[in-house]
Amino acid sequence: MEKVVRAKAVKVGDNIDTDVIIPGRYLIYTDPETLGKYCFEPIMPDFYKKSKELGGVIVVAGRNFGMGSSREQAVVALKGAGVKAVVAESFARIFYRNCINQGLPAVRVPGISEAVEEGDEVEVDLENGVVRVYDPQGNLKKEFKVPKLPPSLLEILESGGLVPYLKRKMVQTQ
Repeated sequence: MEKVVRAKAVKVGDNIDTDVIIPGRYLIYTDPETLGKYCFEPIMPDFYKKSKELGGVIVVAGRNFGMGSSREQAVVALKGAGVKAVVAESFARIFYRNCINQGLPAVRVPGISEAVEEGDEVEVDLENGVVRVYDPQGNLKKEFKVPKLPPSLLEILESGGLVPYLKRKMVQTQ
């Protein structure tokens, strides 16, 4: 995982639950790419195609993103669809931690949903705690200072998630 990620923004609203991120009928699948094909199907049936065409996206959400059941497959689906990060006004607590554990940057940014329009690009600098919004021409529209992630969470993200992080730590201690 890169410490700075930048991609086109795809906006969703408030209270997006895990059933919207990946509907329950697709939980029979475990492959990230397959789950990704159904990501946001109830509200954006073309999300997977759009994300892949753009080379990945950053999801910009309102309040309470990831509410509902605490299924890890929601994060796996986002990653499988090419999501590079999620920035939201706020996150459901378990969903936020599932993002970190699966190696998907998730950053709480009050005011982000009003600052971003479709077509904008968002840049997330995890190490320095900065989120920038650029217009379609590449001009800086807004910069947000956010709390820096603790080194332990950065290390988990850099490892690609909790399991790869723990595997690496186990090898280092042997």
